[in-house]
Amino acid sequence: MKQHIKDYIGGGLMFLIGIAAIIQSIQYKVGSLSEMGSGFFPAALGVVLALIGIAIALRGRNDSIGETINQMTAPASRPQWRGWICILLSVIAFVVFGEYGGLVPATFASVFIAALGDRQNSLLNAFVVALGMVVVATVVFWWALQVQFPLFSWG
Repeated sequence: MKQHIKDYIGGGLMFLIGIAAIIQSIQYKVGSLSEMGSGFFPAALGVVLALIGIAIALRGRNDSIGETINQMTAPASRPQWRGWICILLSVIAFVVFGEYGGLVPATFASVFIAALGDRQNSLLNAFVVALGMVVVATVVFWWALQVQFPLFSWG
C-alpha cells in the first residue's frame, strides 16, 4: 500500500479516536486547567489525537492518484507477525507484572517486549528504551500525578 494511503487511513483513524475520546470525556466533569475534573485528561488527549490525525492525513495529500491506483493493484505485503506478537505480549506482561510486581517491573517488561517487535532493535536498545520509560512512568504517574499504583509490590 502506498504511503499516502496509509497516511489517510492512519490519520483518519487517529482523528476518529480523538473525536470519540472527546465525546466520551464530556460525559464527565471536565473542569478547568487549575481544577481538572475526571474528563479533562481524556478531552485533552482527544484533542491532541484529532489534531495529529489531521496532520498525518494532510501529509498524504502530496502523492499522485496514479501511484495510488498502481499500488492498490500490487500484491499485499506479508504481515509483520513478530511486531504483532510482541505488542500483544507486552500488554499481557503489563497486566501480569502490574498485578504482581508493581509499576516499575510492569513498565519495564511491557516496553522491553514491545521494543523487541522491531527487527532493527537490539537487546541493548530495548533495554535502554525500557529503562528510560521506567524513569518517565515513575516521574509522571507515581510522582507528578500520584497515581495509586505502587512502584513495587510482591504478590
